[in-house]
Amino acid sequence: MIPGAFAYHRPSSIKEAVGLLAQYGDDGRALAGGHSIIPMMKLRLASPGHLVDLAGIAELKGARSEGNDIVIGAMTAQHELVASELLSAKIPILRETSLQVADPQVRYLGTLGGNVANGDPGNDMPAVMMCLNASYEISGKGGERRIAAREFYQGAYFTALETGDVLTAIRIPVPPDGHGYAYEKLKRKIGDYATAAAAVVLTMVGSKVGTCSISLTNVAETPLWAEEAAKILIGSQLDAPTVKRAVAAAEAITAPASDARGPAVYRTKMAGVMLARALARAKSKARG
Repeated sequence: MIPGAFAYHRPSSIKEAVGLLAQYGDDGRALAGGHSIIPMMKLRLASPGHLVDLAGIAELKGARSEGNDIVIGAMTAQHELVASELLSAKIPILRETSLQVADPQVRYLGTLGGNVANGDPGNDMPAVMMCLNASYEISGKGGERRIAAREFYQGAYFTALETGDVLTAIRIPVPPDGHGYAYEKLKRKIGDYATAAAAVVLTMVGSKVGTCSISLTNVAETPLWAEEAAKILIGSQLDAPTVKRAVAAAEAITAPASDARGPAVYRTKMAGVMLARALARAKSKARG
């Protein structure tokens, strides 16, 4: 289908973009890579009167070190995450996850900011950001603020963003040297959303888990941070009985829909399977 009529705006600064979105209110939408809003417009599920394209704002692109954090501009494309030597060295789970986002054509235009800001529970990066304890930098009518990824998602397509807000950057604490990581994703075909997926970042102290963070993708209306499951594993050697308990705790917080990817009970169990695989792979990469 063809989208309804709309006005196109291409600001050159964050201030200009915020001003336009504030001016048009609910009739304005920010445009990042376009892979979510454009299909919705074609299906007439969204009909904004004004699109504010963020692609011309240079300060929204690129990744840099800032103290103990890595800051990534919201308009940085997924393929740039794959190619970044900085990210591969400091936060390698980002490269691993980016390579599982859709397909190469999408990754050349799809942005990190668009992936995390849309509130789609099927997107891969939101759960990874929760796992990494990232925060989102927001510019809006009231100025600038930060929102923790673990507090950002409120429901399917509902987030803490307010009318006129622009998510400008993602700030991620650098995990400790020698950490282990994995993003395990079950999908029906290349380019598909996850039937279920799990992200793990952990550290080992000798043969025991020192720290652990776990999150799940597409098994609820929001990405899930499995805090209790991670607590079960801390201090363990990731022995089979303890992993089984942690998997059960993670499965207990899921609430997937039954859809073309499978019935709810199947998707919950696959979340557990993905978690067990991610834990094993993260342990193999960690240096105690």
